[in-house]
Amino acid sequence: MRSEELKKRGLFKKLNDFSELVMFQHSIFSLPFIFIAMIVASYHKSGSGWFGWKLLLLGTLAAVSARNFAMGVNRYLDRDIDRLNPRTMRRPSVDGRVGTGEMLLFIIVNALLFIAVAYWINDLAFKLAVPILVVLAAYTLFKRFSAAAHLILGVSLGLAPIAGEVAVNGTVSLWSLYLAIGVMFWVAGFDLLYSLQDIDFDKAQGLHSIPSRFGAKRTLWIARLFHVLAVLFWALFVARAHLGAAAWLAVLFAAIMLSYEHYLVNKDFRKIDRAFFTVNGYLGFVFLILMIVEVM
Repeated sequence: MRSEELKKRGLFKKLNDFSELVMFQHSIFSLPFIFIAMIVASYHKSGSGWFGWKLLLLGTLAAVSARNFAMGVNRYLDRDIDRLNPRTMRRPSVDGRVGTGEMLLFIIVNALLFIAVAYWINDLAFKLAVPILVVLAAYTLFKRFSAAAHLILGVSLGLAPIAGEVAVNGTVSLWSLYLAIGVMFWVAGFDLLYSLQDIDFDKAQGLHSIPSRFGAKRTLWIARLFHVLAVLFWALFVARAHLGAAAWLAVLFAAIMLSYEHYLVNKDFRKIDRAFFTVNGYLGFVFLILMIVEVM
């Protein structure tokens, strides 16, 4: 009995280590927007925002496995960098809690799961599965030679709304592209703010980032521009999708939350974590709730 308890504890600890490895709680940034796209696609297709339990399960599995793959690749390839950075040197990929073999297996399993889920969804999703995985893996490589890595990260999460419409309708419409571009600029903007924590480290290690290249003050202005563009493209999404008051309220709420995020960071760089996790988490969640209200 004692050995079984120890095995269970060991299993739970390993699962917790993998959760910390990929920062599973950050899924709140990508999940709302794939569901927003699925809701709107279903609304246009059938007049109802409900797309069914099957697609709910498959959409969730696709989003989680894609993100796990991307984060696994990031942690695996960044081991040498993370080992030197005081902010990241205690990550499971660095301190030995998750070995390199375990990380590679984790990456492969999630890649295969994503491809399998895409196959079960429809033909277009299956055809796009491997190209999407290539884009997701590109972020880690980009930051070693280009400051455009922030936008690549934005593109990675911006694929979620496109995948959402593909899952429901098997097509890509202009409204989902607008929604995706908005997500791209949103993510790139808050990644710029988050990267301010590593500005000195990136300079010392010769890593390419907008903060290390342009400095903190200019980075803040670039982040503001990205977030203005995010709100603009979300407004274009609402207009193109012919949505009503609740959807416009979602865009207004997003603008207010992003303004508050910049207020927090400008006031005190030590509040970057609060701005990154709390504000952006609420933004995606409330945006989703208001879209549900809209189609109801």
